[in-house]
Amino acid sequence: MDGALQSLKGSIERIILDPKYHDLLAIVKAARNGAVYGCKVRFPHALVFREKIWLVFRATRTHARNLAKFATVYKLGCMLLKRFGATPGKEGKRPKTGPYDSFIAGLVGGYLVFGGRSKRTGKISSVSQQICIYVFARVVLALARMAVEPGRGLPVVSRPDLSAKITYHAWPVFAAASWGMVMWLFRWHAAELQPSLRSSMSYIYQQSDEWDSLRNFLWHNK
Repeated sequence: MDGALQSLKGSIERIILDPKYHDLLAIVKAARNGAVYGCKVRFPHALVFREKIWLVFRATRTHARNLAKFATVYKLGCMLLKRFGATPGKEGKRPKTGPYDSFIAGLVGGYLVFGGRSKRTGKISSVSQQICIYVFARVVLALARMAVEPGRGLPVVSRPDLSAKITYHAWPVFAAASWGMVMWLFRWHAAELQPSLRSSMSYIYQQSDEWDSLRNFLWHNK
């Protein structure tokens, strides 16, 4: 029985090591690596090591502290702009909030809380980067929706007939452009991508091109 299994294994390895099948099998392994990496990212942190737990705790603490700081700066800024800004209320009533108070207060809070660098390393906090990138993405999507809003958006594109078409096709175009650009950057300017993204893409798209046995074709990378 063992001999039959060894013979089968040898036959399979001869196939997967045959250069003429390499490009096709690289696609199979890329799919395998993508599935494995997706599980690694999404799987609950039930089995992480003690140091990983500490890293998660530190990131959570930093995230909470930064949001608390920003909320304080933002609310304080709005209060000061409301009290001392150029939009006073009627006699005997509280001052009105100016149309740009929230933007200015957010600008100051973003600069003070999320715009700084580590005094020790001189680098921007990875947590701050993640939060700002998340916020930026939501801002861009919201502005895009506003731009095509019938009657309120940009000229031409907010016409009801065009607005409906743009809204329907916008997401597929956005998804295609995003993935086309990130794959181009990874192929020609990988050093400019964020390290964790570059690492994940290397795992899925580069390391899937290399194997020298059935074991590191199916179970792990070479």
